[in-house]
Amino acid sequence: MAAPPATSNTNTSIAVLTSVGFKQFKAEEYANAVEGLGADIVVGLGDVPYGRSLGSKRVQKATDRSIDWLQDHVALRKKHADAPEFKGQAQLFAPLLPLSCANQQFYIDCLVDDVRDDISGLAIYNTETLQDLPEQLASLPRLDFTEPNTPLEVLRQVANGLDIVTLPFISTVTDAGIAFDFTFPGLSTIPSEPLPLGIDFWTADCATDLGPLRQGCSCYACTDHHRAFLKHLLAAKEMLGWVLLQIHNYHVMDAFFADIRASIKAGTFEADVEKFSRCYETDFPAKTGQGPR
Repeated sequence: MAAPPATSNTNTSIAVLTSVGFKQFKAEEYANAVEGLGADIVVGLGDVPYGRSLGSKRVQKATDRSIDWLQDHVALRKKHADAPEFKGQAQLFAPLLPLSCANQQFYIDCLVDDVRDDISGLAIYNTETLQDLPEQLASLPRLDFTEPNTPLEVLRQVANGLDIVTLPFISTVTDAGIAFDFTFPGLSTIPSEPLPLGIDFWTADCATDLGPLRQGCSCYACTDHHRAFLKHLLAAKEMLGWVLLQIHNYHVMDAFFADIRASIKAGTFEADVEKFSRCYETDFPAKTGQGPR
């Protein structure tokens, strides 16, 4: 079912997509709520439209709103800095509009001149923003909200200078009944044909396979369960099947990022990305079975 038409943001609130459609959420309520969560990172509100680009006539309004919301959020943090619920404050990341910095210059100037000492990072919604990021903000960590869909896209975002990447595709692939089957930078010998990025557990041959989900994997799902059991769980629509897949897939991604960090430290990242692209297919296997929902 298609998502309902997006509701517009206002000067004091954003439209949030919920299970029952879009609801308005006040900026002040957001700041108060997230500061009490005890999170590691809090992203300030940005006037970023849902599912559509910012038109030229809309940029000024989005800039003004984002500045007001961020400044109010910073003021709230300073006002309640000594309150018990604000102890150990989260790192505040400022959202950048999905535009080049030149096209949101007033907002960029505000970040540099007014709140640079109050923010710990930047939330990025479009890599175009990174192309002309000013020197005063370039040293801040960058949180990626462009939602890459494959490991290769993740590697490209890291190459673009993004430090923390959000990965909705982990749950999407898990729901499809697929277990990740890749490492970085890849196999010691490049195969004659690119290998699949995952194992589809809806295939018939998994029903009698007593091997681990993935050979050589040390995660809980692989060390204590076999493929036939997982195949049975999926066929029976037992939620445990998808839980085990999710455990495995997160384990693979943890190792993937650890290897990325090691590659960057060794100065071989560019060559390793090239090798990975030759070892594996570009996309995950197509979904063939039913998901848990």
